[in-house]
Amino acid sequence: MTVRPDEVASIIKKEIEKYEDKLKMESVGTVLQVGDGVARIYGLDDCMANELIEFPGGVFGIALNLEEDNVGCVLLGPDSNIKEGDTVKTTGRIVEVPVGEAMLGRVVNALGQPVDGKGPIATDKTLPIEGTAPNVVERQPVKEPLQTGIKAIDAMIPIGRGQRELIIGDRQTGKTAILVDTILNQKDTGVISIYVAIGQKMSTVAGVIKTLEDNNAMENSIVVVAAASDPAPMQYIAPYAGCAMGEYFRDNGKHAVIMYDDLYKHAVAYRQVSLLLRRPPGREAFPGDIFNLHSRLLERAAKLNDELGGGSLTALPVVETQAGDYAAYIPTNVISITDGQIYLESDLFNSGIRPAISVGLSVSRVGGNAQIPAMKKVAGALRLNLAQHRELAAFAQFGSELDKSTQEQLTRGEKLIEILKQPQYVPAPVEEQVIIIFTAINGHLDDIPTGKVNDFQGKFLQFVRDKHEGIAAAIKEVKKIEEDTAKNLERAVTEFKQEYK
Repeated sequence: MTVRPDEVASIIKKEIEKYEDKLKMESVGTVLQVGDGVARIYGLDDCMANELIEFPGGVFGIALNLEEDNVGCVLLGPDSNIKEGDTVKTTGRIVEVPVGEAMLGRVVNALGQPVDGKGPIATDKTLPIEGTAPNVVERQPVKEPLQTGIKAIDAMIPIGRGQRELIIGDRQTGKTAILVDTILNQKDTGVISIYVAIGQKMSTVAGVIKTLEDNNAMENSIVVVAAASDPAPMQYIAPYAGCAMGEYFRDNGKHAVIMYDDLYKHAVAYRQVSLLLRRPPGREAFPGDIFNLHSRLLERAAKLNDELGGGSLTALPVVETQAGDYAAYIPTNVISITDGQIYLESDLFNSGIRPAISVGLSVSRVGGNAQIPAMKKVAGALRLNLAQHRELAAFAQFGSELDKSTQEQLTRGEKLIEILKQPQYVPAPVEEQVIIIFTAINGHLDDIPTGKVNDFQGKFLQFVRDKHEGIAAAIKEVKKIEEDTAKNLERAVTEFKQEYK
């Protein structure tokens, strides 16, 4: 083999040109112990809190405990191939997820990786999962309605863009149904929906995704899944990952709504992680920072001021209660963080009132600011009538003789409860909600038998669409019930009732 000096010289020259006198420093450590999805590592002196740590075999972890002589790390994958003595290294990156328009219509895991079999997500934008909440100066008051399409909510417990409204109730009371209806109602409003499923059965999540696809609402939504079968650390970071995806839209002047279903399971996952990291337990064995866990997540929902684009992120957290115990630790924590709550009751659900919203216990701390004036006008009378009905119904149980006005109030209350019932996956546009509530509070349903109210409501709305479309159009455009509109509406009801009877 002949050695050619000119060839050797050119290779050496190339190598000298490429030579840099920069040394790449890598912080490496050694696994001291591993098990139950948690590893303790010695030697990571420069490690940051929440930094991604790379383990052998392509498994990543998050550094949560930075102690004097070791780092406590939770694993985001299986620990079967990691053993004591393995070398690990820091990545210099805080946990981040992909964000952007490309995420729409996709189902992803807590790290933003697609799990829907539709191939990779084409986006180069990422955001850290732990963002800073906007401060007071950067926000503006909540004043635009976020219509859910559910009459009982839009009329009496209104939700505004940028608000945080808790949905709370026992299992099987229709919490997820409210979320799905809200997503379906955002289809043509330009509001982006993000549904975060935490610790749920995969079959339940698949059902939600199928409903969204069947109703063409998926292209405007993102579903983040950390199912019951996923490791606890993945369930712990899932809501933060979803929130980062929502913040991208909020910060770009758009409107998004994010649903966390549910935060009790999230707290349980975090408790598991904390106890394995040997953090001291507090009330109900939850760690001391459990309040901070949820407050730093929910504070990121906001309506930004106009200088920052006026975008908004609305949060609808869900908390499942055990046997109606609203005074438990996690429910009271989340109630104190949010701007109101919607209580769902098993008794109402079982008696056929669905959605099973307890009007007496539910509240929105934003109130009429998040309603159009037309709805504000009819909702006041609706609330008052329902409150009177509740009071009189308790009194009427004693079976004493009731005078005519009391009977009339009881009858009207029954009709109002009937119109607030609504089937699943049929959100109602706000102008139609206003029309039917206006009809009910003005006594036009008093002479309709209670069993026929639903039938009357459906046929009357169809009649208005066919023969008086100007009424709905006027309410939608002006957002008020003007004198002419009210007169036309009265005329339409009278005309329809003659046909109906």
